[in-house]
Amino acid sequence: MVKFQDVTKKFGSISALEDVSFEVEAGEFVFITGPSGAGKTTLVRLLLRDITPDKGKILIEGKDIGGLKPRDLPYYRRKVGVVFQDFKLLFGRTVWENVALALEVAGEGENDGKRIKEALDEVGLLDRANLFPKQLAGGEQQRVVIARALVARPKLILADEPTGNLDPATARQIIELLDRQTKEDGTTVIMATHNENIVNSLKRRVILFRGGKIISDKKGAKYSE
Repeated sequence: MVKFQDVTKKFGSISALEDVSFEVEAGEFVFITGPSGAGKTTLVRLLLRDITPDKGKILIEGKDIGGLKPRDLPYYRRKVGVVFQDFKLLFGRTVWENVALALEVAGEGENDGKRIKEALDEVGLLDRANLFPKQLAGGEQQRVVIARALVARPKLILADEPTGNLDPATARQIIELLDRQTKEDGTTVIMATHNENIVNSLKRRVILFRGGKIISDKKGAKYSE
């Protein structure tokens, strides 16, 4: 599903990633860990094609996304669900409308009420559909983000520190929702995180970065820096 081949990305004289290579299978849940500045967010931005590598290739389903033309980017990003720590919700739209936006962007029609209803029900927010984000608690806002990421049924979900602002119980619920997607729908999830408790309890594959390089890559591993 995802393959990095000798990927290097620099910002000026700083190497954010250096000769990084790894593969992620379809339906796999992978944690990306490491201290601040290790390269985790750069990796997520590369996968989103927000930036491109200076060297190497990133293959998604066998296709080099670095070679995508601007007109092809929207089609690629329709396959990717994104969950950010800072939510990036539209506060002038209701919960329902925020989730519907993902279908609009995917070109699947904003009026697919059944899909939106299912996504909101999945995250336990169907009764909050007509509220605005500012009327929700932080954990509820993050669940809206999860619903938005899931509604278009992406093959890949990227999560960058999605539990950083949440209490432990809510964080656990968010991770369990994402983990269930890998088991039930075969969605691939790549999550950058500092949450030691979540990583240790879930016992999935952990790729540890330090200084832009992979230090370890283990399945069923625990959090370490």
